[in-house]
Amino acid sequence: MALDLRRTKILATLGPATDAPGVLDDLVRAGVNVVRLNFSHGTPDHHEARIRAVREAAARQGREVGILADLQGPKIRIEKFAAGKVALKSGDSFALVCRADAPPGDTTQVGVSYLGLVQDVREGDMLLLDDGLMALRVTGIDGDTVHTTVLTDGFLSDRKGLNRLGGGLSLGALTEQDKEHIVIAARLGVDFLAVSFCRSAADMHEARSLAVAAGSDAALVAKIERAEAIENLVEITIASDVVMVARGDLGVEIGDAELPGLQKKIIRTALEHNRVVITATQMLQSMVDNPIPTRAEVLDVANAVIDGTDAVMLSAETASGTYPVKAVEAMVRICLGAERQFNRDTDYEAAPRNLERADQAIAMASMFLAEHIKVRAILAMTESGGTARFLSRFRSEAPIFGLSRHDGARRKMALMRDVFPVAFDSRGLPTREAARGAIKQLFELELLAEGDRVLITSGDHMEKHGTTNTLRLLQVGAGGVAHGLGEL
Repeated sequence: MALDLRRTKILATLGPATDAPGVLDDLVRAGVNVVRLNFSHGTPDHHEARIRAVREAAARQGREVGILADLQGPKIRIEKFAAGKVALKSGDSFALVCRADAPPGDTTQVGVSYLGLVQDVREGDMLLLDDGLMALRVTGIDGDTVHTTVLTDGFLSDRKGLNRLGGGLSLGALTEQDKEHIVIAARLGVDFLAVSFCRSAADMHEARSLAVAAGSDAALVAKIERAEAIENLVEITIASDVVMVARGDLGVEIGDAELPGLQKKIIRTALEHNRVVITATQMLQSMVDNPIPTRAEVLDVANAVIDGTDAVMLSAETASGTYPVKAVEAMVRICLGAERQFNRDTDYEAAPRNLERADQAIAMASMFLAEHIKVRAILAMTESGGTARFLSRFRSEAPIFGLSRHDGARRKMALMRDVFPVAFDSRGLPTREAARGAIKQLFELELLAEGDRVLITSGDHMEKHGTTNTLRLLQVGAGGVAHGLGEL
């Protein structure tokens, strides 16, 4: 079995470009680890068909591919124009009408989807439309109308997004449509559920309660794209399983000059709190139309990898771009190149103290041993994938094989940096026999060789979550037979 030992994981957004015959198989073959379904578009039937196609493509190639459902969230948009678009010039007066019966837009006004905008803005505020391409300065509020002055020349078309520079809009993270989509996502069995525009831990707790009530065990992804989310970053991170640096709306709200430093802060915060982190938005944007990335894009992706992100994400590049497979292949090349520059010396002084959980302590001990006695791999016998996640936070040179009998756990581990999920059923086996069986299986898959030393983590009760309490050092003998070298 050939295993792609690229450490950084790749997400690819599905869309019209990936629906073409053979493209999905090519994406999986190229190295996609998780696919993203954008619930802002499409119907439940479309999503279900794509999920089925992903599962089938992954099975054909013997890969673990996770599925992420991305909720639309309370995206504020302008409404439609009578002529489809208008040309605005700097200095023009332009009104935003906050009424459900606002007339079709023209060069003087347009309706907005968020009727509470009049309560949230003040004179002097700057409003940014179409990802910041159009800027408006608020000059006054009159009843249900926000009066503005145009600051930049340009065209404005239907349903473009609207942000307030600095944030401060009071919408909640979950709309009624999002709540319906959570139920749909649960029925479809997605592995990850992304909450857009979250502001606080309470937003994530609400989403988790709704997901659990709907029967979902999906890992929750907090998309950091509001200025308020930066203020509450630690509490949001703790309330989530995964954090996403959603650079599109975040860059609009806080300004592009602040974005590089905040990206590093979000990645660092996620790692400090043992959470998985994704870096997203326009990473290879030029590849929507071109077969190779720009040097600036290469450096952007590489810097995220060097900073320690678990995963990098492609959006329009794969969903609607001309070269979806080439975009994934480029991402693979860049990640591999950046990983060769990555400093894997673990800073144990910065590691957490007074660990309360046995599995965290075992993970830390594993990484200390792996660094000092040079093992070939670390094997995590896991039910939920939790031990593999703790192991992956320490950034060892040794790859981590996450062995689980649960499909969902393996697909969640597909997003974790340094972790390579492998199907292994330990039910009914004593822990020592399970360890030897796992090594034998990896040997037969040609992932281990005779003479390799490996660390293996497991629990006394192999079928229970959160019971990892044992660390063994084993050596692979002839025919894949394991010999014990020590136990902790």
